[in-house]
Amino acid sequence: MMLFAFAATAQQQHTDTASVTKKDTVKKASGTAPGSFAPPIKKEKVYHPDTTHSPHKAVMHSLMIPGWGQLYNHRWWKVPIIYTGIGLLASAVIFNQRYYNEFNVLAHYYKSGVAPVKGDAYYAEYIAYTTNQVPAQNIYDALDSYRRNRDLSILGILGAWGIQAIDAYIDAKFIHSYSVDNNFGFKVSPGLINQPVYAQTAFGSYIPAVKVTFTF
Repeated sequence: MMLFAFAATAQQQHTDTASVTKKDTVKKASGTAPGSFAPPIKKEKVYHPDTTHSPHKAVMHSLMIPGWGQLYNHRWWKVPIIYTGIGLLASAVIFNQRYYNEFNVLAHYYKSGVAPVKGDAYYAEYIAYTTNQVPAQNIYDALDSYRRNRDLSILGILGAWGIQAIDAYIDAKFIHSYSVDNNFGFKVSPGLINQPVYAQTAFGSYIPAVKVTFTF
């Protein structure tokens, strides 16, 4: 009977303790590595690929008209950058072509040994160079320099045209398959910067700062 009583008591105590709800002490992962200053991820990224967006169409638009592919990709802010770069290169082509034409005529005068008469092309420039006894080699070198710079500027335009077409294709490819959501985080908070020992002053070793955090 004593053994039965002990067994019954133990069973009763076990039932009572089992009925108590234990508090869950397992912490959820914050989404950041230990010691990281990055804010924890509160929401998973949402991807919105657009399979109807055609990378082929974007690159063909850019090859036909610079910036058209960027407009097709809704990247309108890239269009002024593209035309600024191409415009600067085009102005370099015009500038170098102008002086190439001038020194080409002057080089012809020097090589032929026939001096131009008043009214001929670049007569005043020829008189100025001959009066100052500018060697003929200097005229030839200037001609080659302006020709080289003109050709490089033309190649630059073709390169910029190709780069903006590649950029349009990459943007369209991401929109088509790997488009990232617009759920970006932006946070500004005050902070302190610890200065190195050699930069510390009597006012303290910390200086105020502003911390800007982007989450994407």
